[in-house]
Amino acid sequence: MKYLVVLVGLIVSIGHSQEVAVLKYKGGGDWYSNPTALPNLVKFCNDEINTNIKENVQTVEVGSIDLYQYPFLHMTGHGNVFFSEDDADNLRKYLLSGGFLHIDDNYGMEPYITKELKKVFPNKELLEIPKDHPIFSVAFDFPNGLPKIHEHDGKAPQAMGIFHEGRLLLLFTFESDLGDGWEDPEVHNDPEDIREKALQMGANIVKYAFEN
Repeated sequence: MKYLVVLVGLIVSIGHSQEVAVLKYKGGGDWYSNPTALPNLVKFCNDEINTNIKENVQTVEVGSIDLYQYPFLHMTGHGNVFFSEDDADNLRKYLLSGGFLHIDDNYGMEPYITKELKKVFPNKELLEIPKDHPIFSVAFDFPNGLPKIHEHDGKAPQAMGIFHEGRLLLLFTFESDLGDGWEDPEVHNDPEDIREKALQMGANIVKYAFEN
């Protein structure tokens, strides 16, 4: 019954309101990094792609039933991530119920999150998302795939995903650092064209999440 209630809640949320939240997790990693990123992305989406997302961005814990109030979750950080069994179970049910999670590696997160995702989906792998996937063109065109926002190790940016029955339900962006590009301009002093690319790709992610 509890699962049915939260499933109905997520369906209602998707159908009648648009809200996003930052995902809070255990392990000591800085889930709270890039505090201006998601609010700025929300404003950009409302201004540029006609969304109607509440600009008061909330924080939700990965093991909370409140997860189901938000059809779109954003997760970031630089370090350790830990999901308990209950956390992993809750996140799995949320994603299979129609929710969407975007994980943006803020540099240093990758080895930890990939390990913890095996708790969420033991039988699924992170797969490279092909450049012709709709997430790269649903609002703004990125024919070459994920844009490079910050150099870090100088590696090519990667968009990895977990799919279920053909639906992309989790996106992991690596060696791109979209969230830094979403932050207030004075935080990283990125050129305006770089910030615009980051926000446009973010808008694609949000639009895809709400429409699929």
